[in-house]
Amino acid sequence: MLEKKFEKYIKEHALVEPDDRILMAVSGGVDSMVMMHLFVTAGYKVGVAHCNFQLRGGESDEDEVLVEERAASYGIPFFNRRFDTHGEMEITGESVQIAARRLRYNWFKELSEEHNYDAIAIAHHADDSIETFFINLLRGTGLKGLTGIHRVNGKVIRPLLFASRREILDYATAHKIPFREDSSNRSTKYMRNKIRLGIVPMLRDINPNFTEVMGADISRLTDAQLFIDRCIENIMDSAVKSCGDMVTIDPACIDKKMPLNYVIYEIMSSGYGFKGDVIDKLIDALQKDATGKRFYSKDYAAYVDRGKIMVAHISDEDPCETELSATAHKTYCGNNVILVEHTDIDNVGSLNQPDNIALLDADKLQWPLTLRRWREGDSFVPFGMNGHKKVSDFLINEKVPLPEKSRQFVLVSGDDIVWLVGRRIDDRYKITDSTENILRLKQELQ
Repeated sequence: MLEKKFEKYIKEHALVEPDDRILMAVSGGVDSMVMMHLFVTAGYKVGVAHCNFQLRGGESDEDEVLVEERAASYGIPFFNRRFDTHGEMEITGESVQIAARRLRYNWFKELSEEHNYDAIAIAHHADDSIETFFINLLRGTGLKGLTGIHRVNGKVIRPLLFASRREILDYATAHKIPFREDSSNRSTKYMRNKIRLGIVPMLRDINPNFTEVMGADISRLTDAQLFIDRCIENIMDSAVKSCGDMVTIDPACIDKKMPLNYVIYEIMSSGYGFKGDVIDKLIDALQKDATGKRFYSKDYAAYVDRGKIMVAHISDEDPCETELSATAHKTYCGNNVILVEHTDIDNVGSLNQPDNIALLDADKLQWPLTLRRWREGDSFVPFGMNGHKKVSDFLINEKVPLPEKSRQFVLVSGDDIVWLVGRRIDDRYKITDSTENILRLKQELQ
């Protein structure tokens, strides 16, 4: 019985205490509707939070109605928020998935604090965790990325990770629990759906017990990561020293029998938020004893000095300058990742792109390009204009808040700013009738 497995899973992993108040995130899909039924049946003190992202027109509104009616039938509190998701995407340059995630989790946190909820329950299940494994595997990841979805993250709990999608669907059918099917779940536009609808069924044909086997594998990988985390903590005690705002990582203090590159990867990613490909470049600089070049995460800058790695918070004066080669696929600036694609004019459906996407005439560019923070005196020719305009004046005219101005990046070719990142390209590098090759850049917040 799913009810017994549910209660056993909660108790075994101490997800909540019997008297805790739980805020359930309920979309109207089968997973969250079953989760609501299980929590109510088990007698927990619960409330329902529903997000209407207004992305699917009438379908989104019908989801909202179903969840509200179901919560009313159980006699439990219902909270609803309608988000202008497309508006948020235009402002931030985020993808729909990233924008929706940020909006809902921020709201869940606000609700839980306002109404004194002890936990926020999300209805991720075993298949979701497996899909996350493959997504991270295909994107490139360390062991941490192969541990699936974690059952606890702060106040967020995931009490259905023990159950497969099939178990949940069968339970909903047997207990006549109403739910809505999101039409976007059938689209292969998104990587998760390609894995769910393509890769996983093929693997399940090979092994009918695929979900159970993968669940056990992910559990073992999670245990291995916990073991590694503890080992890294011990290594950091001897190899990592702090002095004021500066952290020094001394590879000479790491056991020679340890895989040095992997240890550095774990320290830099877990401790300071550096991305895998940035760490690879840092390690290469360490091996070559290449001093001077700086490497960046969201909050930290790192460089090599006399065989050691030096790490410090990014200062306001740091230009965060990085080089973008012609073969690069992505690069980072502050809290952004810039995705890079070389294409030709025939592959561009429309020149009308949102501000977070830049289409540049690739044949006019001087490689390598430079990505850095803007500085006083910078100027460019904003798209649609004839003369130069100072970046400072452009940002003032656009009413950009001071904190955002300090985080503004520019992309430079030779001596020219070709893109005020996320806002406007330079008119001299726009696509024209004579353009053949295009550099497409997309800014995404992390």
